[in-house]
Amino acid sequence: MSAPTYCGSVDRFRSFAAQNPDRAAVTFAEGTQPNGLPTYADVTFRELDEWSDALAQQFSDDGMGSGTRTIVLVTPGPELYAILFGLFKLGAVPVVIDPGMGLRPMLRCLSAVEPQAFVGIPQAHAVRVLFRRTFRGVRTKVTVGRRWFWGGHTLAEWSRVPDDRPMPDVAAPDDRLLMIAFTTGSTGPAKAVELSHGNLAAMIEQMEMLSARLTPEASLVTLPMFGVLDLFLGSRVVLPPLIPSKVGATDPAHVVDAIDRFGVHTMFGSPAVLAPLLDHAREQSVTMSSVQAIFSGGAPVPDHVITGLREVLSDTAEVHAGYGATEAIPMSSIESRELLGDGPENSLIERSRTGDGTCIGRPAPLIEARIVAITDDAIPTWSDAVVLEEGIGEIVVTGPNVSAGYYWPEKANADGKIRDGERTWHRTGDLGWIDAQGRIWFCGRKSHRVETLAGTLFSVQVEQIFNAVDGVARTALVGVGGKGAQRPVLCVEPRSGADAPAVAAALRDRGREFALTAPIDTFLFHPSFPVDIRHNAKIGREKLAVWAAKRTGEVSR
Repeated sequence: MSAPTYCGSVDRFRSFAAQNPDRAAVTFAEGTQPNGLPTYADVTFRELDEWSDALAQQFSDDGMGSGTRTIVLVTPGPELYAILFGLFKLGAVPVVIDPGMGLRPMLRCLSAVEPQAFVGIPQAHAVRVLFRRTFRGVRTKVTVGRRWFWGGHTLAEWSRVPDDRPMPDVAAPDDRLLMIAFTTGSTGPAKAVELSHGNLAAMIEQMEMLSARLTPEASLVTLPMFGVLDLFLGSRVVLPPLIPSKVGATDPAHVVDAIDRFGVHTMFGSPAVLAPLLDHAREQSVTMSSVQAIFSGGAPVPDHVITGLREVLSDTAEVHAGYGATEAIPMSSIESRELLGDGPENSLIERSRTGDGTCIGRPAPLIEARIVAITDDAIPTWSDAVVLEEGIGEIVVTGPNVSAGYYWPEKANADGKIRDGERTWHRTGDLGWIDAQGRIWFCGRKSHRVETLAGTLFSVQVEQIFNAVDGVARTALVGVGGKGAQRPVLCVEPRSGADAPAVAAALRDRGREFALTAPIDTFLFHPSFPVDIRHNAKIGREKLAVWAAKRTGEVSR
C-alpha cells in the first residue's frame, strides 16, 4: 500500500519520524520531585506520528473531514501536538484562541467561526454546554481529560496506534486553509487570522534559515504553539511547567533545570520569561552553557535583558530579538551583537535611548518591508498607498509567510490588507522607519500615538528615552483629552525600592534634554502595568489611558 500524500510540511514530519523513530519529540512535566523540581516524560517521534494517525482516523469516524473547523482548547502537552497533527493529517482546520482574553470576548470570537467540532479540556466543555447556542453547529465533541455530564468521546478511550485502514490523501495547494489563529485582542479587537499551508511551509523555511548554524536538538518553548514549528524542524520540544495565560509566572528555576537536564540548544520566550530567568541566573551564578540561541518576541525586549543574557550564556551563544505577529511569523530579527555594536558610540541601544525608537532588525528571509504614510483609513490597493522613503509611518510587510486575510471580521481585511496584484501587504498597525542599512526601527503602535496641539508623539520612541532613568522599570506614554489636542502623560512603573520623588525629578530632567520629550511634564506612578494575555509583556496602554484620565481629571478618547 502506497503512503498517503499530505501537504509538504506533514510529509516532512512523517519522513523525519520514520528516520528517527526513537528520538524524543515532546518532553513534558508530569509530576513533582521531593525537591520541588518537576519530573518529566517523553513522547517519541514514532509515537507522536502514530498517535496523530490514529486520531485522524478517529476524527474521521466521528464525522470530521477536510475543512472541518475544530476548536482546540487543550493545555500544553503531548496531547496538544497529537491533536494538531491529527487534524493536519485529516485536512481539518484547527481553531486556536487565548482563553485568557475573557469569557465573553472568547465566546464572540468562537461563535464567529461557526465551529463544527470541539476538542477541549473539561472546563472548556463546561463552557460549551453552558453557552450551547454559541456552539450549536458542533457535531463532534472530544474531551481531553475526564468527561462529566456531556456526550462525545474522551481522548483516553481512543487508541494511540492506527489500524490498517488506508489514511486519506490530503495533498493541499499552498493557498488552502491550514488553521485559524486568533490574535490576543491586546491592542484592539481579536481577529481570526487565516493561515494557509503555504504560510506554514514558509515559516518553517524561514526558521530553518534563521537557525542554520544550529543542530535540531532540544528546544524549550514557553509559547506552546511555537513547538509546532520546532517539531516540523525535527527538534525535541521541552515544555517546563507553565500556565499559557500567565507565562510571566513561569518559575525560572524550572527553566534552568530543564535546560541543564535536557541540554537545551534553543529557547523561545517572551520578555516576561527572560527577565526573571536572567535575575535567577545571576543570583544563582548559573551559566546556561548548552544554549546556543535564545529567540524572544511578543514585545520589545528591555535593553538590560539583552545585554545581561550575554553574561549567563556561552561566548558563542546568540540572543535574537524578534518581531512578528499572528499574521506573520517572523517579520524581522536582530542579534544582540549588532545591537551592542563595538562600543557605546556605535550601540543601537544607545540610539534607542536618545529617541530613534527600538531597532528590530532587518526583514526576515523572504519578507519585504516598506513604510507607508500614517492613516486610519483603508488602503485598498498598493497604488493607493503613499510609500515613504524617510520619516515615521506604518510598517507594512509581504511574503509567503504573511497571512493573506482574516476569516473574521470581514472589516479587518479592508483595514489590515493592501492588495498588490497577486501579492498581499499586511498592515502591521505598528509605526516605525527604515534606516540606510535596511534595519527597521519600531516607534510604537499606530493606535497608541498621542496627537497634541504641537504635533504627534510616538509611544515607544518617547518611552525608550525615559526608560534609561535609574529606578524606572518601564514607562508608558498615553494621551488624555480629545484627539488633536491630547495632553501627553507618562505612566511610570518604578523598580522595587526606588525613591519615587528622586525618580520623578530625574524623569523631568531627562525629558528636558530632548526636544521630543520636552512637552511632557505629567508623570504618574503606577504600581504594576497591565499586560497582554499571551506574552505578559505588551503594556495595556488603553487601560493606562483610562486610569491616567481619571487621575488628571480629563477625558481620554
